[in-house]
Amino acid sequence: QVQLVESGGGLVQAGGSLRLSCAASGRTFSTVAMGWFRQAPGTEREFVAAISWSGRNTYYADSVKGRFTISRDNAKNTVYLQMNSLKPEDTAVYYCAADGDGSSWYAPSYYYGMDYWGKGTLVTVSS
Repeated sequence: QVQLVESGGGLVQAGGSLRLSCAASGRTFSTVAMGWFRQAPGTEREFVAAISWSGRNTYYADSVKGRFTISRDNAKNTVYLQMNSLKPEDTAVYYCAADGDGSSWYAPSYYYGMDYWGKGTLVTVSS
């Protein structure tokens, strides 16, 4: 059974940092893209960041560009999201996602084709 388990969320003051981790199990994702999405209360889920299987290509939403960094460790089947200079508007549940068959793709403002999703970790940024 494939599982994506996020960790690292919590409460932080504006300007602070958090590092999210997503550990995958049940199959290897070392040959496909993985990413992060988020959903704030009353809003639709939005794309945050994605990374290609090799790590050479990364994609970011404009709202987090320059503040967030996505990375991965294929040996550990894990993807990370380093979040710096956090703002109250970053408050959301953050979800890890993974491509199941290599068919995902990036378009402006979104990353399509993710097949597996974690249950999310809550990030709260206080002002």
